Amino acid sequence: MSSSNLWVRSDMDKIAVLIPCYNEEKTIEKVVKDSFAALPNAKVYVYDNNSTDRTAELAEKAGAIVRREPRQGKGYVLRRMFREIDALCYICVDGDDTYPMDKAPEMARKVLEENVDMVVGDRLSSTYFKENKRPFHNAGNSMVRKTINRLFDCEIKDIMTGFRALSYEFVKSYPVLSRGFEIETEMTIHAVFNEMVIDNVVVDYRDRPDGSDSKLNTYSDGAKVIVTIVKLYKNYKPFEFFTSLSLVLIVLAAVAFGWVFARFLTTHLVENMPTLVVSGFTVLAAIQSFFSGLILSDMVTASRRSTELELNRISERKRDLQ
Repeated sequence: MSSSNLWVRSDMDKIAVLIPCYNEEKTIEKVVKDSFAALPNAKVYVYDNNSTDRTAELAEKAGAIVRREPRQGKGYVLRRMFREIDALCYICVDGDDTYPMDKAPEMARKVLEENVDMVVGDRLSSTYFKENKRPFHNAGNSMVRKTINRLFDCEIKDIMTGFRALSYEFVKSYPVLSRGFEIETEMTIHAVFNEMVIDNVVVDYRDRPDGSDSKLNTYSDGAKVIVTIVKLYKNYKPFEFFTSLSLVLIVLAAVAFGWVFARFLTTHLVENMPTLVVSGFTVLAAIQSFFSGLILSDMVTASRRSTELELNRISERKRDLQ
C-alpha cells in the first residue's frame, strides 16, 4: 500500500501532511517525526520524486505513507497528491526541514474551524532574510511578492513559501498546470482570483542543514516564475493585460506618426512612407489588442461562473465523504 500509485482512498482524512521529496535523506526523517509531533492525528504522506538516495526508505521508517511520482518536478508531485488524497485539511511542507512544524496546528485550525481556503506560511515576515544565505533568492522573493500584490490587488505576505494549509475545496478545484517550483505562484493566484479565503501565519524559517542541497536554481527557476506571472496575468486579467499592450502600441504609433508629420510640416512632403504605414498598422494592432481583451474578459467571467458551480459540487462531495 505504501508504494502504490494506484491506491485510492474511500474515506477522508481529517488532516493530511503532504511532503514532496527529491533526495532529502538528510532531513526527511526529522520532518516526518516533527509532523507527527505537531499533528498527532494526521496522516503523513511522502511522495518520492525519483530520489537516488534513501529518502523513501527513511520516510517509511519514520511512519510516513510513501508513494512515488515518476515525472520530475514539484508540480507533477502536487498534482498526484491532490488527486489521490482526500482530506478536510492539507498541510503542504517541503522535506528539507527549513520550516519548523510548530505553527502547523494553528494553520490547520484556521482551515478546519474558520473555513480558510489557504493559509500561507509567511517566512518573509520572520527569519527568512536572516537565515537564507542566497541574496538573489531574497531579492527574488520580495520582487515576486510586490509584483503579485500589485497586479492582483491582494496582500499575500509570502508568495513562494513551501509551507501552506489548504482546504478540500481549494485542492479539488485547483488545476495544476505548472511542472516545477513556479507552482507556488500559480497556487496563490488561483486562490486570489477565485476570491477564496486567504490568511497569513508568520512562521520561522531556517536554512538547510549542512549536506542538504537546494533543488532550486536561482536563475532558471527565477525566470520560469517571471514567465508564469506574465502568463497568469494574461490569463486571469486579460482586459488589463491587453489594454496595457494596446496603450503601448498607441504610444509607439504616435511617436512614429509624429516624426513623419513633423517632417511633412517642414518639407510638405511625406518622405518616410514606410514609417507612416508601420504607424497605421500599429494602430490597427492596438485596436485589435483592446477588443481581444474585451472578448477574453467575458470568457474569464464565464470561467469564474463555472468554477463557482464546481466548488458547489466539490462541497457536496465533501459532505458525502465525511
